[in-house]
Amino acid sequence: MTGRPGSWRAEHAVGDLAPAARSPAGTRGPAAGGAGHPRGSSAAAQLARLGFTDVDRVAATLRRLNLHPPQTSPIGGADRGGTPGAPLADDPMIAELARAADPDRALAGLDRLVDALDASVGPAGPARGSGSSQLWTVLAERPGARRRLAAVLGASLALADHLAAHPADWRILADDEVIATAPDGATHRARLLAAVGADPAHPRPRARDDGPEVLDALRVAYRRALLVLAARDLTDTVTIEDATAELADLAAAALDAALAIARAGLAPSAPPVRLAVVGMGKCGGRELNYVSDVDVVFVAEPAAHHEEATGTEAGEAGQSGEEGALRAATRLAEGIVRACGATTPEGSLFQVDVGLRPEGRDGALVRTLASHRAYYRRWARTWEFQALLKARPIAGDLELGADFCAMVEPLVWSAASRPGFVADIRAMRRRVEASVPGRDADRNIKLGPGGLRDVEFAVQLLQLVHGRTDTKLHARATLTAIDGLARGGYVGRRDATSLADAYRFLRAVEHRLQLRRLRRVHVLPRDPDELRWLGRSLGLLGADELTAEHAGTARSVRQLHEKLFYQPLLEAVARLSAEEVRLTQGEAADRLAALGFAYPHRSLKHIEALTAGVSRTAVMQRHLLPTMLPAFADAADPDAGLLAYRQVSEALGRAPWYLRMLRDSAGAADRLARVLAASGHVAALMRAAPESVRLLRTEDDLRPVGRDELARTLLAVARRNADPDDAAARARAIRRVELVRVACADLLGLLDVTAVGESLTGAAAATIEASLLVARRTVTRRVAAGHRATDRFAATGPEAAGTDWAELTDEPARIAVIAMGRLGGGEMSYGSDADVMFVHEPAAGTDPATAGEYAAAVVEELVRLLGQPGLDPALRLDLGLRPEGRNGPVTRDLDGYAAYYRRWALGWEAQALLRARPLAGDAELAARFRELADDVRYPATLPAGAIAEIERLRDRMAVERVARRIDRSLHVKFGPGGLTDVEWAVQILQLRHAREIPALRTTGTLTALRELVTAGLVDGAEAATLNAAWLSASRIRNAVMLARGTPGDLIPRTTPALDRVAGVLGYPPDQVEALPDDHRRAATAARRVVDAIFAREQA
Repeated sequence: MTGRPGSWRAEHAVGDLAPAARSPAGTRGPAAGGAGHPRGSSAAAQLARLGFTDVDRVAATLRRLNLHPPQTSPIGGADRGGTPGAPLADDPMIAELARAADPDRALAGLDRLVDALDASVGPAGPARGSGSSQLWTVLAERPGARRRLAAVLGASLALADHLAAHPADWRILADDEVIATAPDGATHRARLLAAVGADPAHPRPRARDDGPEVLDALRVAYRRALLVLAARDLTDTVTIEDATAELADLAAAALDAALAIARAGLAPSAPPVRLAVVGMGKCGGRELNYVSDVDVVFVAEPAAHHEEATGTEAGEAGQSGEEGALRAATRLAEGIVRACGATTPEGSLFQVDVGLRPEGRDGALVRTLASHRAYYRRWARTWEFQALLKARPIAGDLELGADFCAMVEPLVWSAASRPGFVADIRAMRRRVEASVPGRDADRNIKLGPGGLRDVEFAVQLLQLVHGRTDTKLHARATLTAIDGLARGGYVGRRDATSLADAYRFLRAVEHRLQLRRLRRVHVLPRDPDELRWLGRSLGLLGADELTAEHAGTARSVRQLHEKLFYQPLLEAVARLSAEEVRLTQGEAADRLAALGFAYPHRSLKHIEALTAGVSRTAVMQRHLLPTMLPAFADAADPDAGLLAYRQVSEALGRAPWYLRMLRDSAGAADRLARVLAASGHVAALMRAAPESVRLLRTEDDLRPVGRDELARTLLAVARRNADPDDAAARARAIRRVELVRVACADLLGLLDVTAVGESLTGAAAATIEASLLVARRTVTRRVAAGHRATDRFAATGPEAAGTDWAELTDEPARIAVIAMGRLGGGEMSYGSDADVMFVHEPAAGTDPATAGEYAAAVVEELVRLLGQPGLDPALRLDLGLRPEGRNGPVTRDLDGYAAYYRRWALGWEAQALLRARPLAGDAELAARFRELADDVRYPATLPAGAIAEIERLRDRMAVERVARRIDRSLHVKFGPGGLTDVEWAVQILQLRHAREIPALRTTGTLTALRELVTAGLVDGAEAATLNAAWLSASRIRNAVMLARGTPGDLIPRTTPALDRVAGVLGYPPDQVEALPDDHRRAATAARRVVDAIFAREQA
């Protein structure tokens, strides 16, 4: 045998590559003209232009393969008349290698194949083949063979390995007839069964044995079939649909061969059994990947009679019936799983996944038909029916498999009417979205946003919803189902075409990724060289074009995901001329119900009201709603969210900025939908003042305004408005905007609960400060006009006194507002009152009684201005923490406070002062009050029994303020381990130790807790437990207000109230029941710490 090139190379030279040759024995040696490097850089430049990267190594390989102009033909010895200096691209083989996805790898694979062929020839004659000369001859004569071999070697390292291990298989790639004829499932089955020594014609084929050689033979035959399919796939002679279908048929054939191997390992005494392998998932849908787990369900029945003596399952003496048959079937099923998944010297086929069987991995591996029927009718969840949508008999007893499919089919197509369907669908969507690793989400073509799972989930949901009444949607394959949905008018044809194109592209990318190493891969590589290879394998220019194509496809899928569900709903109710989408009102209602709307017909009316007609507003709404309806559907109460949106939209009427902002501001429409759907509180605020929707334009607009800036704005408003009611109303309106801002930022995850408390406190403080100015002026005008300070009906405008309204003179007393409670601690919730006390001091020369009357009148006016009903939320001032509580005067002078606290103060009043801080009014007076309060709240010693008395008071309040019928463990304020427990535990430590530890003199609970850890009074673990419980309870308290629109301290026990509160807190709909348990767990741990602190302090 002589060298390897064929005669076709006589017409083409390979440029500057120096000659090289391989000896007849296959060992490398010098060529007749001597070895050398390409002269100059011409060849290297040509190789680089052709797509080769490691040009030095490529040049050396080309010389070894003699892919260059030899002086004489190695076959026959005739002069070939080569033309030195001709372009490398003129060489047919090099040209094909250059067209491969990875030219370097393709050339290296060819080199390995040639080595393997030559190594198969030894001194004793051919071992595995006749050497490589026949390969070169065929490659010279058959362009198709060149193209297929180069394409496979350049795209798949794994198949290159296969060819190196089984070099004779190159002949398959060279056979044009084999390549042109796609084998059907029966052909694949016959070939794989023959490979394991089983008779394909036998009703229950049995392999020659179940040993390692048989397992290897199955793997080699399977890879050989993959090789042929890959060659057709990579040379664009097969569609993605045909490729996925053939892969599913090949897997089914492998399962039949594995069953034959399992039968060979079954004891001859085993009872006769019928075993069906039902394909699920992609295999059932005939849309399998190159590398994928194969999902199956095993169904078994006792055989009707014993088989004749053929080596299949014969009868076992004394054993019959279902129990024995199931044991035998289980051994067969286990054998199938083992035969496919075991790793041998020839690798493995695929993993058989049995997780979709009834009860999942905890259930029996094999069940009878009756057992499956009982389970699916009584226990199955929606996701199981979604999985059964693709069920198909693929191996074993196909008749039994068909019976199984016929049994589950009506259950599948009635799943959408089952209780819990909507909740299950939502849970499935969340599982899909949560299953993507964050780092790889944007590159995951299967699970990432806009990936294959998005397409499949959307299509299957629409099938389940509308397939109840339309059997044309009963399709297993995704692309077939998309076509059926379009033909039936359930989705638009353009959308269906775009979705199908995106699906084909993603599947093609998936196939190329997996072909590389025959591994289960779904993530685009980061390495630029790998991206380049992948892009070229898809016919793209390289990495940049691939990245752009994938990003565009993902965006398109995400947009289509919304349009598929919601655009047809709009066209069904908007009274448009829709040629493609023909949903009836009933079908549209069915779809809304499946998406979570409890009152679909009512919600359709809202959609109709928003979108009907040809006005510009209706047109814009038709563009916006498909992007907003998903956010409504994901909420706990979709109907309420859509209603609120309609009300806000109608309130804004034709305001030109509104819909334009939703359309043009990135994320604004989604933010509006999310907050309206989640929060009855925000919906009510926006209904009262719809212009506050502007706050959702950007996330930056939702950043809370600081207290000082807000106070400046409010004081300016107060000074500009002469009428006190008008001034106070404008101040409250500005506060309402801040409430909307904070609530929206909270709902959208832009603020944590401590920031919410600080922002609400700042808004309340600024509103009180501005309103105090208005109240002081109002009462001062009364006095100046000769009226009594308490005469509310006296004229109070600037004309009453004839002086400048903007200036405030001749006040009988100075007044300061002292913040108490949560207002003092900077920890207000949405439903908090503003706890305050007032202190005053007579002006020089003013009678104390007159000053006191004036100050009390100012307090009364301030309470009235802030609390009067109106569109804007009232800010209720609570004066209950003042000396003598509700029986005491609303304001005192400093001497009055000092005398009271010195003589009459109770323990709880000293405790209440721990949160006291100046808020508004006369700063110097407030500072002197704080000094007075310090002596009361930071005593040198606590009276004996003070801690015990505080504990008794806490327990009495819990009993008195929580109704007996209420589960106290769900009360976040007075329940065990609730807010009161945590705050009072911190406060008794402040009462006892703040005198000697000044860092403890702070009004905030969490700040004090941190300082207690620093001081060594609470250990880190205790503090963490208290901190977690306090934050949890505070979040729940806020969530109750946000969800319901009314304040509350009790976790709801029943749906839908619990759903809405849990939804605000971020609980998925299928996990809302975890909210009460989570709170109890945190609160119970906190109560143990609280009890320990009280015990230590009393000791």
